[in-house]
Amino acid sequence: MKYPIVAYGDPVLRKKATSIEPDEYPHIKELVGNMFDTMYGARGVGLAAPQVGMSMRLFVIDATPFDDDEPELKDFKKAFINASILEETGEEWAFNEGCLSIPDIREDVTRKSTVRMSYYDENWKHHEETFTGMAARVIQHEYDHIEGKLFTDKLSPLRKRLIEKKLNDISKGAVDVDYRMKFPAAKKGR
Repeated sequence: MKYPIVAYGDPVLRKKATSIEPDEYPHIKELVGNMFDTMYGARGVGLAAPQVGMSMRLFVIDATPFDDDEPELKDFKKAFINASILEETGEEWAFNEGCLSIPDIREDVTRKSTVRMSYYDENWKHHEETFTGMAARVIQHEYDHIEGKLFTDKLSPLRKRLIEKKLNDISKGAVDVDYRMKFPAAKKGR
């Protein structure tokens, strides 16, 4: 099942998501599968639960589209439950990021090149791993979502002012997308 993606301006995107327990979500594999379906339907490489209106510490990524530049990303598909960043290290590097909740806006964002994570997978198996390069970037972007942060928060005040009208238009639904979205400030009855 594909969920509608929540657009910029919805309060769920600004809320720090809560941890989940195995007994709360006995059908976690189905939820993870639906999130992957939603992400693929929108041609994304990552999707966090807050982006589909669920304030829980869960995100999925599939960094396979970047395997031309980083061959180790071939079939790099993972679910992260109750993730926490243990350490961010390495050189900072800029990359042009976008977000399914903020369509048609892409901006250069600077992030560290390496991230060490603690998380559970969809089988509730615990992992502690270090990721580098594009995998680290996608993970950090999605991790920001479960912390109530967006990539636009990392922009300079000037860049934020320059895209403010576009952001407001997105929250009103004045954007052309080919996937289902929920717009927090859209007028009803259109």
